[in-house]
Amino acid sequence: ADGYYQYTTNECVYSTSDYSDMVFLLSYSFNKDVFLQFNSTVGKFVGLTDLGVMNAERMNKDQAIMQQQKAAVDTFCRPNAQNSDSSVRDKT
Repeated sequence: ADGYYQYTTNECVYSTSDYSDMVFLLSYSFNKDVFLQFNSTVGKFVGLTDLGVMNAERMNKDQAIMQQQKAAVDTFCRPNAQNSDSSVRDKT
């Protein structure tokens, strides 16, 4: 119960069956407060606190990180959504 709690979440948000509106969100949280987030629609990291702003500036300058995050809709979201959706469709 004592101490600190840091975690990241990856989310793929979409509402169409062809995934044309899919958005990838990567959030960094500390003690339940999001301090940094990447949104594929925005195309960069956005800091929500002083710590987040500092990290966003650093990460937005790193081309390898930016390339990986911008590709996440195609490399992470779509394949996982297709697997999940086909599993659900096969059961109905």
